[in-house]
Amino acid sequence: MALAASLMGLAGCSSAGTPAADAGAASSPRAGGTLRVGIVGGSAKDSLDAHSPVTHPDEARAIQLYDTLASYDVDHKIQMSLADKITPSADAKTWTVHLRDGLKFSNGKPITADDVIFTFQRITDPKNPMAGATALSGLERDAMKAPDPQTIVFPFATAFATFPDIVTQYNAGIVPVGYDPKNPVSSGPFMTESFTPGQQSTFVKNPHYWRAGQPYLDKVTIIDFPDDTARVNALLGGQVDAIDQLPLGQVNVVKANPQLKVLESATGSWLPFTMRVDQAPFNDPKVREAFRLIVDRQQMVEQVLGGHGTVGNDMYAPFDACFPQDVPQRNQDIAKAKELLAEAGKSNLSVDLVTSAAAAGLVEAAQVFAQQAKAAGVTINVKKVDPGEFYGDQYLKWTFSQDFWFTRDYLPQTAASGFSTSPYNETHWDDKQWTDLVNQANATTDQATRCGLIQKAEQIEFDRGGYIIWGFPNSVDAYSSTVSGFTPDKSGIPLTSFTFRNVWLNK
Repeated sequence: MALAASLMGLAGCSSAGTPAADAGAASSPRAGGTLRVGIVGGSAKDSLDAHSPVTHPDEARAIQLYDTLASYDVDHKIQMSLADKITPSADAKTWTVHLRDGLKFSNGKPITADDVIFTFQRITDPKNPMAGATALSGLERDAMKAPDPQTIVFPFATAFATFPDIVTQYNAGIVPVGYDPKNPVSSGPFMTESFTPGQQSTFVKNPHYWRAGQPYLDKVTIIDFPDDTARVNALLGGQVDAIDQLPLGQVNVVKANPQLKVLESATGSWLPFTMRVDQAPFNDPKVREAFRLIVDRQQMVEQVLGGHGTVGNDMYAPFDACFPQDVPQRNQDIAKAKELLAEAGKSNLSVDLVTSAAAAGLVEAAQVFAQQAKAAGVTINVKKVDPGEFYGDQYLKWTFSQDFWFTRDYLPQTAASGFSTSPYNETHWDDKQWTDLVNQANATTDQATRCGLIQKAEQIEFDRGGYIIWGFPNSVDAYSSTVSGFTPDKSGIPLTSFTFRNVWLNK
């Protein structure tokens, strides 16, 4: 399929409408009130920076404060946001973005092409590259231009077929020229009232927000909860109105309470085990393969997720149109795992596994894997640290660890974690054959050809990559029956992608 044809639907599309609300909700949105949300994690390193979110609270804050040029709907389809049209040249080396009429920042200043250019120059600053810089490595940042205040031309050194996906990521929020992340001006539905890193933040309605009637709420307060029990108790006790990542052991408790509701969504999110391919023992591909064969994936889904998820096959991006459907499912094979470890000279191996309650299921997955590994003669020493330490100075340095990722298509995910220059290359993956394939895919405008390249790249990671991807957990959150506007969402980002602009209080 030609790229221009496949993207025709982007022009003029809008996600301004309210998504289908949860069953039993009030018939129409009501204005006013404060939503209090308890979110997993948080630390003294919490940030309001639009372009470097790491933890769940960081992501939730970024989504309240900053709108992107485009956004995903609940079916993981791209819709327009601040832009009303995104158009490629015939060779996809030049992309033209047109902004909606009448856009303003929270201080009343118009959102113009200059602000968009400033935003993407900030993200790709070679002296201080932000989280989205790798994905935009082909952008000729100094050649961006604004033919008029509502039009931006993005030139790339080579064809860049996935540009719309990249500008849809939550780390690509539009900020004004001269942006100060410590005193941010908002393009999103809310603006900052207060912020205490590691504790909580409060946001008030942006009076200049472009979506008619939104946000419905006057305020949103986001409270950090590193501890699962405290977060659930806060919901049960009425101290918060919604929480993300409901512990699965509490699902039936919440369902039995008529004052509470469970929000469950099938997603492409994943909770990988991360093996550093540049450090022993995982610098030996036989050891990596052995560890993938140790995992009983169905048992993981049943015990860790309580059945709330699907089995994985060491490949990510299951909602991508190019996802390989014909790769045989990798199953537990203890005999083969022991054989590979013996060939590598690593029988009776003992390895530390660093875990944290930074995302629901991480600690439980570590504990189940440690039990499964015993059958192969492998000792897994589970080392639990708090989220602040997990995402502290050692983050991306652990030899054997875990992480969490939300739903992404394949190429945007590779930009975040697959290249040697990626901001979150937790496995230290640096494979030339794979890199060449992905670079070709990013530059390929024909979808069938691009899919073929992606499938070859996924096969390489399946064969010798540093991830163990055992499953795709459903997103399971909970909220008070006094709250409306939440709906199932494939993104994997909790609470309908933290889009609190759609939420209202029905009391």
